[in-house]
Amino acid sequence: MTVTTAGTLRSRILAALGGVRDPELDEPITVLGFVASCTVDSDGQAEVHLRLPTYFCAPNFAYLMVADAYDAVSALDGVRRADVILDEHFAAAAINQGVAARAGFVGSFGAEAAGELDALRADFLRKAVLAGTDQVCRPLAAAGATPDDLAATTLGEVPDTPALARLRRRRAELGLPAGDGAPLVIDPGSGTGVGAAAVPLHLRRARLTRTSLEANTGICRGMLRHRYQIDPEAEDES
Repeated sequence: MTVTTAGTLRSRILAALGGVRDPELDEPITVLGFVASCTVDSDGQAEVHLRLPTYFCAPNFAYLMVADAYDAVSALDGVRRADVILDEHFAAAAINQGVAARAGFVGSFGAEAAGELDALRADFLRKAVLAGTDQVCRPLAAAGATPDDLAATTLGEVPDTPALARLRRRRAELGLPAGDGAPLVIDPGSGTGVGAAAVPLHLRRARLTRTSLEANTGICRGMLRHRYQIDPEAEDES
């Protein structure tokens, strides 16, 4: 593998890591600054180091990110081996060994684990759907859409925006209706449309969920910068 090819592969690896999200914050780990380093050698062996805002970040969240990063990197053509390593975390050894062995969360933590993490991932996706609903509905309501209007609106009738595309993706990940004919406002638990009378309360929940995610994201960014002495201006330029 030439230097140019290795550099191209590294770019592809970083792009793939951009599809890995913090499950709680619903933001890419690359945007959050959780990717500390990424290298690939001439034999196609990739090594990615991840870092988190605190030493005691929840191990289930950390495991999901490391496992998802491993899956994203190892699936790329040209990557012969992928090592994804979580640094400076109290459960790093168990997580790193478990992910490398494809042991699952229970296999990595044994009796300490209550079960695998599918239900947790689904819970966070439902929150992401709620937050996305607020992002899409607020401009419509500001333009005069009533609860009756919003209850009757389908995804195909909403202007195409990045927020709408993101909402469609999150709904699809949960197995919820995401096509043009699907209702815009749905219960993320059942996938059924929300009636006009219930829309105001539903949108208040959606707004609270969005603001909570944004606040937690800001806190995590600040803690990461403080922990690793990251210059925000340098971070923005990278």
